[in-house]
Amino acid sequence: MRSSRRRRLLVPALLCAAAVLAARPADTDADLGGEGSGADSEIGAQVARLYEEAAVATQQYEAGRLEAEVQRAEALRLEELLDRERQGIALLREDLGRIARAQYREGGGLPAAAQVVLARSPDELMRGQHAFERTSLAVDNAIDKHRRAEARLAADEAQAAEAWQTLERRNVELAVLKKDIEQKLEQARWQLQGQADASVAAGACRGAVRLDQPPTHLTGLWVAPVEAYSLSASFGSGGERWANRHTGQDFAVPIGTPVRAVGAGRVVRVSCGGPFGIEVVLEHSDGYYTQYAHLASVSVDQGESVAPGQWIAQSGTSGNSTGPHLHFEVRVTPETGSAVDPAPWLAARGAPVG
Repeated sequence: MRSSRRRRLLVPALLCAAAVLAARPADTDADLGGEGSGADSEIGAQVARLYEEAAVATQQYEAGRLEAEVQRAEALRLEELLDRERQGIALLREDLGRIARAQYREGGGLPAAAQVVLARSPDELMRGQHAFERTSLAVDNAIDKHRRAEARLAADEAQAAEAWQTLERRNVELAVLKKDIEQKLEQARWQLQGQADASVAAGACRGAVRLDQPPTHLTGLWVAPVEAYSLSASFGSGGERWANRHTGQDFAVPIGTPVRAVGAGRVVRVSCGGPFGIEVVLEHSDGYYTQYAHLASVSVDQGESVAPGQWIAQSGTSGNSTGPHLHFEVRVTPETGSAVDPAPWLAARGAPVG
């Protein structure tokens, strides 16, 4: 059964903008291999530069997106203003029609000579003249008001059109910027994965690649192994790629996503090669072990102590993997074959997933 959990991503691998630094000298353990070659260091520097560029572009994209939202709100405000002005002009036109009809009924449309002839008395003639003058003044005022409203409407329509054009230009710029971010990230991720594949093929890790982790503000002693994810293959599920049943919980995440230690512990294994590809195994104080597999890089050394939530690796798709994800196991021993269901194990420690 599949379940998913979505949280807002800060562009998953961007948090490690300076992620791929020069490989540190490896431990003497034969499984850890030697220090990274010159070619590896050059690729690592290129990956780090791409991550930094993508981080800067992401900041620009976020700023531009907020600016576009403000521009959209202004454009909508102008549209509402135009609607009110159009309604006002329609009312003015009705007023003009009503005044004109009243003027016609009261004889305002007759020539002055005809009004003199038809008037039954001087008083009636004066009253007619006064009514005509008032009506004419009302007509003049209404026409003037109508003309001003028409001019204001034309100016506001031009302003609204410019606002929408500006918004459209900004949207196009943001689309280009977003595409550039995605291309840079994709290139950086697969370069990182290429290094991982080379390490797995050689059966020797290049050494810890330290990640520049921002301060963490954890409220508990246990956390999920990745911050944002979708759950994929679960513990005990069947599949043609496993000899028996799936022995862990898979977290679908992009290559390069920081992988966290679920709790305080000690690194008892860092290895490359085999079905798990690049993997890290931690021992925790309660006697359990956690495994993090199919990685693209590791950022800890064997024997090192880690804190809850500390970045210990970057996710990938090394080893027997069909796509980018983190394979996470909880074990009774550090060896394969002693796994327990990780979901209830984490939930019991205040770090539910799903």
